[in-house]
Amino acid sequence: MLKRTLLNGLLAGTILATTGLAAFAQEAFDGPTAGPKAAEGKTIVVLAGDMKNGGILGVTTGIEEAAAKIGWTVKVLDGAGSIQSRAAAVGQALALGPDGVVINGFDAAEQQAALEGVTAAGIPMVSWHSGPKIGCDAPGGIFANVSTDAMDVSTKAAEWALQDAGGAPGVVIFTDSTYTIAILKAAKLKEIIESGGGTVLQWVDTPIAETSARMGPLTTTLLQQHGAAWTHSLAINDLYFDFMGPSLAAAGIDGRGAPKAGSAGDGSEAAFQRIRTGQYQAVTVAEPLNLQGWQLVDELNRAISGEPCSGYITAPALVTEEALANSTGNAFDPDNGYREAYAAIWGK
Repeated sequence: MLKRTLLNGLLAGTILATTGLAAFAQEAFDGPTAGPKAAEGKTIVVLAGDMKNGGILGVTTGIEEAAAKIGWTVKVLDGAGSIQSRAAAVGQALALGPDGVVINGFDAAEQQAALEGVTAAGIPMVSWHSGPKIGCDAPGGIFANVSTDAMDVSTKAAEWALQDAGGAPGVVIFTDSTYTIAILKAAKLKEIIESGGGTVLQWVDTPIAETSARMGPLTTTLLQQHGAAWTHSLAINDLYFDFMGPSLAAAGIDGRGAPKAGSAGDGSEAAFQRIRTGQYQAVTVAEPLNLQGWQLVDELNRAISGEPCSGYITAPALVTEEALANSTGNAFDPDNGYREAYAAIWGK
């Protein structure tokens, strides 16, 4: 009875999700309406985990756009997907002596020792996806960790797979144990799939930074192991699906055929393009990356000004091919006036 009730709820919810990206046209900005005026002439450093990651790139673009509006200078340091490069970037940021630092797309616990130097120097830090605690006062001296609710993202992706398979998908889950939040997201995917009557065929732990080399042969191996039982792929990031297509095509699988791919990630441009054209990805649960870039600048302005964090948590959107037929662009960028709202707070 529980499984049937859950599935009925999913069927109802998916009708709303696939008839158009309603979240793209929100009527009003639901974030902060008050805060400190712009601190003038600041320089901030963005520590990007890996600029090849579409989510990190999208947030960085939003930061740069917001910084131009508030009147700040931005320096971006690319961690290039490795722990060593990210450690070097933290050291370089300290040497630059910025007014603020943005940790963009990597677990702050990984660089705890290096980031203690930033805290000791009295440099405010905000972050995007730096750990499991989102919102104000995140661990490691982080003023605000900006994100959607990761469990909500995973729930939406898993519910889509259940509905798409009529309640009985055979799922392979892709995650990366380098990141605590990635394990938590994958565990939520597994929980929802199994509680809804689906089967998790395999839990694959493979590094996001190595997907270009690993995903081709791994996909071939998984097809050999699971065959037609593998109906859906769920991953904690869109990047896993950037490199699966050729192996699926070589196996004679159509771009809209099984295994269908859904991401509990952040909605990269490449994912939007694949979904729009029916090329080996069916859905992504997208975050408003550009908006989150603006929020990071606002939170850093609050920290620099000695005022409290806003506590704002953005909502994700389930992106499908049907929904994209009624929209343009390859990003979830809510048409809700957030740019104007933040500019008004800053007095710009």
